[in-house]
Amino acid sequence: MYTLVIGAGFSGFHIANRAAQCGDVCGTRRSMSALAQMQEAGIQGAVFAGLEGDIEGDSKQQAIDENTLQQFSLVTHLVICAGPQRHAPLDDAVLRFFSSDGIVLPNLEWVGYLSTIGVYGNHDGDWVDEATACTSTQMRSLMRREAELGWQARATAWKVPLAILRLSGIYGPGRNAVEDAVNGRARMLIKEGQVFNRIHVTDLAEATIKAAIAGFNGVVNITDDLPAAPQEVIRYAHQLVGSPEPVAVDFATSEISDMARSFYSENKRVSNALSKQLLDMEYRYPTYVEGLDAIWRER
Repeated sequence: MYTLVIGAGFSGFHIANRAAQCGDVCGTRRSMSALAQMQEAGIQGAVFAGLEGDIEGDSKQQAIDENTLQQFSLVTHLVICAGPQRHAPLDDAVLRFFSSDGIVLPNLEWVGYLSTIGVYGNHDGDWVDEATACTSTQMRSLMRREAELGWQARATAWKVPLAILRLSGIYGPGRNAVEDAVNGRARMLIKEGQVFNRIHVTDLAEATIKAAIAGFNGVVNITDDLPAAPQEVIRYAHQLVGSPEPVAVDFATSEISDMARSFYSENKRVSNALSKQLLDMEYRYPTYVEGLDAIWRER
């Protein structure tokens, strides 16, 4: 198993680290300076600078280093962590790169694409699953859905299975409510009835590798068991670190960015039952409680 992870940032690095337990792996970043984390973990890294702007003709040779291009013949499993631009029309530089003439992965067996539960849109707090229609009106989610369809077409052309992993809000070491509480960054917005799902990055990585090994083909939600109000998570994190919770702020009158407000415009509870059934997922951190407890212990 030779895994190529395109966009080995927060999630992609953890996927690459898990994939290294199953064989060879290479993870790409946008610059040489960003490769240090992978090098420290003993993971091969490569620069993929072609995540912005057009990649056409000979310029595709400059998007990724020559050594990695030569290794494309070895790649059996391709994981795409980099998403499209958030504006219309669809602008997915990674999809465009791998659709270019001359980019060949002769031993490719499977592709995994990291997407988002945002594509489901607003369901007024009701439960959704993989059979639920994608009704989001947010431009970033519309573009993500178009990207999903584009990758499905690319996988069909390659004649390989494609797993679309729809992820909830990702947290883990270095990016979590405990760190926010310790550093005084938390802001507690209150919107009646609002809930969000979450996923610990370790579970995300495990699900990706399970899908890769199984050659899973289809769409699956990767998310925790407990959709919860954001203030519940913030309060729990502050209890762990022993600091007073932030002052509650009414969402309706709060001064926040348009982007932040848009996240609160969609409310749903996302089921992970299919991941347990088809991928045999046993979530190490089934709720934010187990996840934050572990982060606090290991901090």
